[in-house]
Formats: sequence, structure tokens, C-alpha cells
Amino acid sequence: MTATAQQLFRSDLFRYFGRTDAPLTARLGERKVLSYLWAFRHAQSTSSPPLQKAYRAALSHLSATTFIQIPWSTKIGPGFYIGHRGRIIINPATVIGSNCNIATGVTIGAIPSGRRAGTPTIGDRVWIGTNAVIVGGITIGDDVLIAPGALVNIDVPSGATVIGNPGVIKEGRPCPPEYMQNLWLG
Repeated sequence: MTATAQQLFRSDLFRYFGRTDAPLTARLGERKVLSYLWAFRHAQSTSSPPLQKAYRAALSHLSATTFIQIPWSTKIGPGFYIGHRGRIIINPATVIGSNCNIATGVTIGAIPSGRRAGTPTIGDRVWIGTNAVIVGGITIGDDVLIAPGALVNIDVPSGATVIGNPGVIKEGRPCPPEYMQNLWLG
């Protein structure tokens, strides 16, 4: 069964607040990011051409005001968490699993040719720190921490941490549970 836009958005809300309804007390930055996620989820799943156009226009407008560039065609699992509004760029062919966190300044992109040609596939429960860059046709496993400023252009096994530029993998060091608040289990 494919999740609806509303179900996916509720899973995103849960990651922020520990519940599926957004409190009116959300800070302005959170409201902007949540508006972006709402438009993103709806732009992906609406089958009505007039509504698709409206949601994609809303997403484009919100992209200009939040500096988040995640094309509506990007595949992202439930429980997506954007830590702060600010420059985030993700290639539309990227695949991101469930319960992933992305911080400001993250770039996830393609390598056009060579042995690492393609775009990343990112597993579940991955925490991506500020200004990390992930590029190429690589696979990031589950329960991975990508440290701030890391450059990742190699496969990363599940339960590892990546630090540095170029990225160095520290196996057996999964993302600490305290980094991943309110995991969506639905």
C-alpha cells in the first residue's frame, strides 16, 4: 500500500513534535520547513493536474523563501526531518529512506560519469550533519551518522559513522539514538 501525502506529512510532523498534529506554537522557522514538507508531500502524490500545478508552484515559492531545493520527484520515506531552513540541495533522482535527518548546508548530488556515476541511495535512520556533501551512485546503509562537513563518495555500510573530507568510515559506530528524536514507527 502506498502512503498518501497526508500520511507521509503526519509522519514528518511526528518527527518534530512527537505527535501527528502540528501545534500552533511552532516557531517561524519550523512553520516554514513544515510548509515546505507539506507542499513537497502533496506535489508528489496528487493525481489531479490542476492540483499538481498548484502544489508544485507552492513548492517552488517555498523553495525560494527557505532555500531548500528538494524536487517533488525525489523519493523520501516517512518521518523526514529537516533540522533548520537554509540551503539544502538534493538531486531529484536521490532515494532517501525513513526517519532521516538533514541539517543546513547539505548537498546530495550526482556524478555524471565514471565508476561512481549516479545518485545516492540513503537508508533508514540516517543523520546527515551540517554542510555534508554526498555524491555519486553510492549506497548509504541504515543507522548511519554522516558528520558535519563530511564528503561522502563511497558506499557506507549500516551502523557506521563517516567523518572528514574525504570521508573516512568508522564501522561499528552507528548513529546515537539521541540524534534521532521521535522515530516514526507507523
